[in-house]
Order: sequence, then C-alpha cells, then structure tokens
Amino acid sequence: MARLNSKAVAAAVVLAAVVLMMAGREASAALSCGQVDSKLAPCVAYVTGRASAISKECCSGVQGLNGLARSSPDRQTACRCLKSLATSIKAINMGKVSGVPGKCGVSVPFPISMSTDCNKVH
Repeated sequence: MARLNSKAVAAAVVLAAVVLMMAGREASAALSCGQVDSKLAPCVAYVTGRASAISKECCSGVQGLNGLARSSPDRQTACRCLKSLATSIKAINMGKVSGVPGKCGVSVPFPISMSTDCNKVH
C-alpha cells in the first residue's frame, strides 16, 4: 500500500482520536496503524479544505474504524501511533475535523481536540 503523506496522516490522526475515544464494548482485536490510515484516508481532502463536502467513502471509513476500535487498548494504540504525527501539521481545519463523526452518523460524547490524552481513551 502506498504511504500517506504527512499532511494526510495528520488529518487522519485527529479524526482517529475522535473515533477511537468513542465508547465501545471490550473485545480482543489488534488494530494497526495501517488499518486506521486506510480507513480515514478518504477524509483527508475534506478536513484539509481540499474538498467542500464530506465523501461517503470518508463516512464509510469512520464507521468502519468505529467498528474495529472496540477495545480500549486498540483505541489507545491507534491514538498514540497517529497523534504524534498530527502535532507537526498545522493545516488541519479543526472545525471540520470535529464535525466529521456527526456528519457520518457516529456519536462522540466529548469535544474533539489535538490535546487528547491517549492514556485516558477507553
């Protein structure tokens, strides 16, 4: 699979942090950074302002990631592996990022922020 550029990964990081913090039942899955990247890659154009509307592929990825990130360790791992890359990118529109889950029918019961503490993701 082709590697995503750092801007794309950063946009995915913020979105992943949102989805990964959502409540879910415990399961014993092993979520990888590659899975997170591929699920959220279709959202990059929207959250970086290159697309004016969110795509159905983005929503499908957000919903799919929500289904995969069921255990706290999976959510924490994905948050950690992506968040460090996001801190170096400043072109992400956080307003758009924070609206993605809702636009995709995924509920997030907390504010979306780059200051997410991955250790507190459950």
